[in-house]
Amino acid sequence: MPESGADFPARVAAREIVVGVVGLGYVGLPLSISFAESGFRSVGFDVDAERAAALNKGISHIEDISSDRVAAMVAAGRFEATSVPDALDSADVIFICVPTPYDDTPDLSFVQSATSTVAGILKRGMLVILQSTTYPGTTTEIVQPVLEQGGLRAGIDFHLAFSPERVDPGNTEWTVHNTPKVVGGLTPECTTRAGALLEAVMDSPGLVHSVGSPAAAEMAKLLENTYRAVNIALVNELAMLAREMGIDTWEVIDAAKTKPFGFQAFYPGIGPGGHCIPVDPHYLAWKAREFDFSTKFIEISSEVNAGMAQYVVDRVEAMLAKLARTLDGSRVLCLGAAFKPNVSDMRNSRAIRVMELLEDAGAHVEYTDRLVSTLSLHGKQRKSYPIGDAVAGRFDLAVVLVGDASWPLDELDIAGVPVFDAVNAGGGGGTNRERL
Repeated sequence: MPESGADFPARVAAREIVVGVVGLGYVGLPLSISFAESGFRSVGFDVDAERAAALNKGISHIEDISSDRVAAMVAAGRFEATSVPDALDSADVIFICVPTPYDDTPDLSFVQSATSTVAGILKRGMLVILQSTTYPGTTTEIVQPVLEQGGLRAGIDFHLAFSPERVDPGNTEWTVHNTPKVVGGLTPECTTRAGALLEAVMDSPGLVHSVGSPAAAEMAKLLENTYRAVNIALVNELAMLAREMGIDTWEVIDAAKTKPFGFQAFYPGIGPGGHCIPVDPHYLAWKAREFDFSTKFIEISSEVNAGMAQYVVDRVEAMLAKLARTLDGSRVLCLGAAFKPNVSDMRNSRAIRVMELLEDAGAHVEYTDRLVSTLSLHGKQRKSYPIGDAVAGRFDLAVVLVGDASWPLDELDIAGVPVFDAVNAGGGGGTNRERL
């Protein structure tokens, strides 16, 4: 018989619950290690056997989780990685943390595969929590039917909930331990159990917010990132207008954010990258079509953000034209390749898109990024250009695509290398420098 609702919180408090995590990527590994550090035994499953073996040796593949943290939990016997599904059989709770790509339509193949893995070891009383970002309805329309194929019923024989991941790669201030969590279960008991478990990993109580259904929790995650995408598009569009009007966008934003209420500062740039902001709005827009609803505002925002890469190239071309040069044949150094500062993550990196467009226009492109040693550009592997050689590299122009305090902008300026700063990394200084 499954334990009673009263027994579960007691077992959580006693750290008797075994936590299983399917998918040991940017979301799953931090979650697994965080539960282990909170006193739980954590079992992480990944289809990549080499990744699992490396983790069991204390070697991390995620920047936010140091190898020392992994090794400590392995040594303490509170974390193990596996590529064998049956190893999850000891788990009382399973988190599903796998990618959800979008290419014209949502790709839920990873979620479906992971759910099938969980279905193979599902038992009475187990709690399953989907964390992968997706459209409202995925938990009940995709995950629940697969889990119920063996005869157990969600909300009766086992518990099911959705709790969106809120990982911010490279952010050391907000982590799994202190970022508030949202959770919505199939039934009130599902929500209660999921909430009790999630709160156990938090630094302080009261950081778990419950909603009435998995769909509400799924929608909450999409709202968070769609809100950001829309506001980034707004400032991107205003930046283009301000340029035409001869107004400094950055000065305008600095002025507006002095208002202590009713305004939150967003900043223009090459367009948001990563797995969340450029992708999540599309999930919402796709699902809306099922209801004959057109999300015009969201789709226009995506178009504006996607167009910023070409706008940057146009500005670079105009800057070179002022110097009686053409982009075709120019040597251009791109500063930054990841999707945001202080990470090596290149998923949906708009910096790479800018590089591609520069090469399409005939430029000879080099890039430098202290965290991205190699990348593929137009199907060819490239190595990061030594930043120490940037000034002497005889470049016709440098383009700042990712903010980094270590960029030698002043040195490039002194050497007479024009710099187009697309992210305001240099604060507007320099005699031969332009900002977005």
